[in-house]
Amino acid sequence: MISSIVTHPGGAHKDDLLASAVLLKDHPVPIFRRDPTEADLFDPQVAVLDVGGQYDSNRMNFDHHQFPREHVPTCALSLVLKHLEIYEDAREFCPWLEVAEWFDCRGPKDTAEWLEIDLETLGKLNSPLDITLMKNFATQSEHLPGEPIWEVMRMIGTDLVEFITHLRSRLDQVAQCTDVWELEAHGTKFKALFLPHSESLPEDANGVLGYQVKALGLEEEILALIYPDRRGRGYGMRRFNDDPRLDFSLLEKEEDVHFTHARGFIAKSSSVDVERLKDLVMQAWLS
Repeated sequence: MISSIVTHPGGAHKDDLLASAVLLKDHPVPIFRRDPTEADLFDPQVAVLDVGGQYDSNRMNFDHHQFPREHVPTCALSLVLKHLEIYEDAREFCPWLEVAEWFDCRGPKDTAEWLEIDLETLGKLNSPLDITLMKNFATQSEHLPGEPIWEVMRMIGTDLVEFITHLRSRLDQVAQCTDVWELEAHGTKFKALFLPHSESLPEDANGVLGYQVKALGLEEEILALIYPDRRGRGYGMRRFNDDPRLDFSLLEKEEDVHFTHARGFIAKSSSVDVERLKDLVMQAWLS
């Protein structure tokens, strides 16, 4: 258990704010924005984030500024997530994390070049939510339980940790049930990922299918996802990565298809027969 969090004074950044927020989930303690003392750095009950020149998770010290100039971009949030043993999952499930690491360690110019965009475009990605939270986090030297910024930070940290851990649990369950279909339409072969109905499936199992495709390394081969319809006993069908080679609006006149989106990216069928579902997906192929 920790009794307090210490992070640097002055301007706030995304990594010190989020690193603090993540720790607040299980440790609803005060946050002090000041330079740490020697006693702080040696006290494992004081979490020192993004300041202090030390990385020692046993003593709850999580600074990255002492790392070599060419060290892989790593920020205070990275180190806290590693301490919680969810860093690898966070990198897989949260695409924004690597961008935050680059921005904090390499600055906007190098980050823009790495993303292959210009600085002006990078600036357009700023959100007033980020700006307001960081500004108000920076203006106080202490943040205590019950105060608005503290409570919002704990909410963010709790949601982030639970998103990562729950998604991993759902993905592990779904991975045991999915089947990769080998299909062919008009002389062209492609694949689809099928998730059958099962009472053991977690809620919103459909939402992790994209991650399962990536885990299988089949992003370039799988074009469609077929999954249980949450509103009925049939199945939903949608394009993976919105691949334009499939157009499910072509199925609108099929008797067992009760919904097709005009843009062709999704459809729903009352059929539960696997061979019929395969046939429907192949009919959606644009020859």
